[in-house]
Amino acid sequence: METRDNFTGKIGIVLATVGSAVGLGNIWRFPYEAGQNGGGAFILIYLLCVFFLGFPLVMAEFAVGVKAKANVVGSFKLLAPNTKWFLVGIMGVVAGFMIMGFYYVVTGWTAEYFWQAIQGNLLHKSSEEYKVMFDSFIASPIKPVIWTVIMIALVHIVIINGVKNGIEKVSKVLMPMLFVLMIILAIHSLMLPNAMQGIRFMFEPKVENVTSYGVLTALGQAFFSLSLGMGCLITYASYFGKDTHIPRIAFQVTLLDSLVAIVAGVVIFPAVFSFGLQPDEGTGLVFVILPTIFQQMPFPIFWSSLFYLLLALAAFTSVISLHEVVTAFVKEEFSYTRKKAVTLVSVAVLVLAVLASLSLTLLFPVIFDKTLFEWLDFITATILLPLGGVAVSLFVGWYVDKRILLDVLQQEGTWKFRFFKTYIFLLRYLAPVCIMLVFVHNLFA
Repeated sequence: METRDNFTGKIGIVLATVGSAVGLGNIWRFPYEAGQNGGGAFILIYLLCVFFLGFPLVMAEFAVGVKAKANVVGSFKLLAPNTKWFLVGIMGVVAGFMIMGFYYVVTGWTAEYFWQAIQGNLLHKSSEEYKVMFDSFIASPIKPVIWTVIMIALVHIVIINGVKNGIEKVSKVLMPMLFVLMIILAIHSLMLPNAMQGIRFMFEPKVENVTSYGVLTALGQAFFSLSLGMGCLITYASYFGKDTHIPRIAFQVTLLDSLVAIVAGVVIFPAVFSFGLQPDEGTGLVFVILPTIFQQMPFPIFWSSLFYLLLALAAFTSVISLHEVVTAFVKEEFSYTRKKAVTLVSVAVLVLAVLASLSLTLLFPVIFDKTLFEWLDFITATILLPLGGVAVSLFVGWYVDKRILLDVLQQEGTWKFRFFKTYIFLLRYLAPVCIMLVFVHNLFA
């Protein structure tokens, strides 16, 4: 039996965990959701949801992982023996595997656009031509599959090297790189003509723009951007050292994740307004609208390459954590070596991701108005993740012995957690109700 790996220090913990949370949801989904829901008002509600609901749930998942020191299924088995709570862990593993099925495909799209950008192929086209370019690329049965295979192979190499020599080392390189790229792009956007229109759109909360739909969308964005309900945070926390200050690490991860989303808006909205485009362009914002903007800037190849590299890095660090969730489960529950577990997961997800990619072509039939790719997205985002988040909230809020939970959060009494009763109230009542509202909203949207 292999010894269990751990992160070596607090910097590695923060960077790896932020890498898990920061992904396409921050840089792709957040700007277009903010654009479609009124800008500043949406962002204010999003931030309130992140810190009053997301932050307590991050702490809850961290506490489970730190106490159990096991994979997401093993954690529930250890903390709730002879009960059905382990099914929450199973749901997390299934969600992680299914998300990889389509997320690897999208990660491949970002790599393709980075490749096209550095070759100068994103120049001299109209918006309609960019749309045709994107649609024809994802409908191709060859290129997206090749990129998907390459991304899976790269993540496989990282995961097979373990937590300390794989995940932590890569995170220490990629996450600072991602932060630097974002700051450079944000500064550049702020220097564009009429950039302040975009900033005002982002940071002026207009009450008339607040709708019930926007509030629930902001709540859902806050929940999903932190990678809650899929086992990533529990799995990573199981590799924390005993001296980890859980609330502090949880706050740092929550803050950095939110800052990345905000900075992504600063990168995108000034550019959108500077070139007279609309901020509510939806999912096509990154692959259709932004190339139109980049080609109008000085040094377009440089800026477009930088942006798609940023997007690829964000997607890559997220998919690493998803792969580790399933790998840790297979390794520990079946007593496999890391090499065998990683290989089995990589092969299985390769099959699923290739099928998901091909489902966007004419080779696969549409099932009940959705492709396999769309079903994987729908089932995980709309059903499994909200249910997983509610289950973790109820488990920690109601089932776990409060003395044990307080002991874990306070590092066995080395500091005082003064808001513990408020924290338990949030977990028991507010978080489950709010997440279920998102669940119902998304299910019938």
